[in-house]
Amino acid sequence: MRILYNLIGTFNSGGMERIIIAKANTLAEMGYEVIIVTTDQRGRKSFYSLHPNVQTFDLNINYSANNGQLLKKVFCYPFKQWKHKKRLKVLLYNIDPDIIISAYGNEITIIHQIPTRAKKLLEIHFCKGFRLLQNNKLLWRLINAQRDRVEAKLINKFDKFVVLTKEDKGYWGNLPNMKVIPNFISELPQQRTVLDKKVCIAVGRLTYQKGFDSLIKIWRIIHKQCPDWELKIYGDGELRDELQTMIQDFRLEKSITIMPSTTQIDKAYCNSSVLLLTSRYEGLPMVLLEAMSHGLPVVAYTCKCGPKDLIEDGVNGLLVQEGNIEEFATKTIGLLNNTSKINQMGANAFKMAADYSKENIMHRWIELFNTLIESNKK
Repeated sequence: MRILYNLIGTFNSGGMERIIIAKANTLAEMGYEVIIVTTDQRGRKSFYSLHPNVQTFDLNINYSANNGQLLKKVFCYPFKQWKHKKRLKVLLYNIDPDIIISAYGNEITIIHQIPTRAKKLLEIHFCKGFRLLQNNKLLWRLINAQRDRVEAKLINKFDKFVVLTKEDKGYWGNLPNMKVIPNFISELPQQRTVLDKKVCIAVGRLTYQKGFDSLIKIWRIIHKQCPDWELKIYGDGELRDELQTMIQDFRLEKSITIMPSTTQIDKAYCNSSVLLLTSRYEGLPMVLLEAMSHGLPVVAYTCKCGPKDLIEDGVNGLLVQEGNIEEFATKTIGLLNNTSKINQMGANAFKMAADYSKENIMHRWIELFNTLIESNKK
């Protein structure tokens, strides 16, 4: 079976790219022929390792050009879409895949227009309406609202639409082609973390979405009550300088450290005791799954989407009303001061994470692929 995967833009260090590459690598290991297509790679090396049998093609569209220049970006977009369609059409005819997957990128408005025998899947790694949750100015919000309306009408043109959580499925409504398949944990640890380090961890790109500005404000409160605990934030992004300035302004330089992104995040989990997640929106955050698989309890905002699917409040973690800094700090302080509670919640998190093993989740993808291919034979 030949599977063509359209990856959004580039092989960067984001969580979505990480799970797509993990999925592609697993399929290649199983003997599937996998091709990943990007639009903006421009010769840069992938942040994550690719299986040697995974082929890659970059269409060199460069959607990311003119970022920050709204009028120029909007003016150039139709031409780039035309170029994207033309180059993708040639690639599809040459490769002739059995399955085409769109990761809800710029190709969503193009793929259904290209006649091919392939079954076409759409998968979204964020929640419904995620663009409107971004910190954009009014004009961008209007553009994104229109874009959401257009794309919502295209979903029924795909053979299957895959969302990550039951929560998100509810937001989309009763779409006949929708299916829930969550992300998986690439390697389940055999033993859970000891949880004897007075370290909290947060992981993600340093962007508005991840809410690290909120986390620093929360930690300012926590530090007063738990001065012997420290916070390590792992990630890169455009807000690094702004966040570092906040840390300095609050005089938390000795308590909060911003660490660079790493491909060995497992080691960081093993040297931590609690994960803190303050995202404004998600799809199904990989950091949540990975931390819980190491037996770390989690304190998280009830943002769209993911935390409410994974966390049973008070059992394997703590849920906090989105944006409530005081509640987040109070619940975290209570947890940090209760070693037995940390260990009990960590044990429950470790047990729950087994449901998200690579074997379990990939079985659901293979089953979906086979069902679609069989339907072509009828």
